[in-house]
Parts: sequence; C-alpha cells; structure tokens
Amino acid sequence: MLYGALEAGGTKMICAVGNEDGQILDQVSIPTLTPDETMPKVLEFFKAKLEGVPDDDKIKAVGIASFGPADVRKNSRTYGNILNTPKIAWRNFPMLKTFKDALGDIPFGFDTDVNGSLLGEVTWGCAKGLTDAVYFTIGTGIGMGAMSGGNLIHGMLHPEPGHIAMSVIPGDEYKGHCPSHGACFEGMASGPAIQDRWGKPAKELADNDAVWELEARYLAQAMTAVTYMLSPQKIILGGGVMSQPQLFPLVRKYVLENINGYIDTKELRNINSYITPAALNGNQGVMGAIKLAVMASEE
Repeated sequence: MLYGALEAGGTKMICAVGNEDGQILDQVSIPTLTPDETMPKVLEFFKAKLEGVPDDDKIKAVGIASFGPADVRKNSRTYGNILNTPKIAWRNFPMLKTFKDALGDIPFGFDTDVNGSLLGEVTWGCAKGLTDAVYFTIGTGIGMGAMSGGNLIHGMLHPEPGHIAMSVIPGDEYKGHCPSHGACFEGMASGPAIQDRWGKPAKELADNDAVWELEARYLAQAMTAVTYMLSPQKIILGGGVMSQPQLFPLVRKYVLENINGYIDTKELRNINSYITPAALNGNQGVMGAIKLAVMASEE
C-alpha cells in the first residue's frame, strides 16, 4: 500500500509517497513561505495521488510531521494546529483541518517534526527496536522528540527542552539569543546563537576549536539532563549544527564527565553508540511521517 507523508519544516515542506517499509517512491520539496503561497502546492501534490488514479496507486493515509509548537492532543479542539510559532504567518494555522478539507475521508496522522524524525529512526534507523529514545535537532532552533515505553511523549503539549535553563560556562559573556529566556539551551547553542556570538555562521567556523569546545559543553548539559530525566536507551543528534562531526566526541566526553560515574549502564559504557548521529541520511523526518500515516491507517 502507498502512504502520503509531509515533513513540514520551517524552511521547506517535503511531500512524499512511500510504502509500509519506509521506501520513498516520490518526493518534492516546496519552500515554506506563507500558508497562502505554500499550501496550495502541497495539497496539489497529495490530490494528484488520490484523484484520477487506479485504486492500487492511491495513497491510503497521510502522515504530517510539522514544525511547531503544534497541538498534538487528539482531544483538543485545536488538534492539528500550528500554535505560537515564531513564523508569524503560520501562527494558529489549522494544518490538519486544511488537509482534511482538501483530501476528504482518509486517515491522517499528526505529530511534531522532531517526533517524526525520532519515529523514523526508531522504525528503520539507528534506534530500531528500542522503546525509549530521544531525538534532538540542533539548528535554527532546538527541538526534541521523545519516546518512552514505545509511545511518543506528548503530555500537556509536547516536550520543549530547547528552553531549559543553562549554567553559563565560565568566561562566556554571551547573553543568549532567545527573546523569551536569553541564556536557555536554544539561546546559547542554536545555529543563530553561534552566529551571533562568533560573528559567522557555524559552517564558516569549522576550524575554530574554541567554538566547538563551548558548543559541546552546552550540548552536554542538556544531554546529561535528559539522561537523568528520561533515561533513554539512545540519544540521537541531528540538525545543521550537528553536521560538525567534531562535536560528537566532545559531547560524549563532557556527558561522561558530568555524570561522573553516578549512572553505570551498558549504554553509557558504550557512549559512542549511546549519543549518535541520525542514520537515515536526512530522510528520518519524512520516513517518520510515512510511519505516522501507516499508524493512522491501522487505528
């Protein structure tokens, strides 16, 4: 069977068709502009997979993994809406309702983009078979998807650990990029924070060891906290900032220093496979959206 998938990101919308094995059979990328500019093109892609095609070629469900904050509570009157996003044109946009109005009576799955990426990795990637894992994206913002006991974590909304408080590293005089909190995790370690602090984007600072030493210490604070709080079996780090491979050994080193032997597990003894990059070559988000569609069709 075929399934539709949307990875709705802050800069681009990836629309795809795939099968229950996670294979991506068709895919297009559409810039994320305003809803009026972007959504007609997105919906046109999916309508073409439903209208005027043989039954065997029709998509059976659609999974949406969206940037947020987003309302993922199924019993909420605003379920499926994008909420108070920094992208002002998209605030309170009814993403799921827009799809339902356009595509009709087929099943839909809806979750955050980071939960989608985690779901992709748990189903087909580096966390396959695990029941407890987290996925961080470290980029323009910082987000986290989390699974506990085999279930994606939602709660009163969904986790937002990008805004946990940081202990400022001695000697770092930067006040933080976050307009709400200043020196929170996102404010100190996101891509814009790196550029603001050092005067250049991260990709132009690859050879500056001081940049990545400081970045790793902030990343390690958050990874230590999530290790204590959620006890995941694996931590996956993705996003543009994590394309700097020198970060991984530094983060692992400082996490172990922070824990200081307090927790002793086989996972932490094999730290190189505990804190890892994503394994699905950038497709984890759209593959997770395929899995959301499969799950919706089975409910």
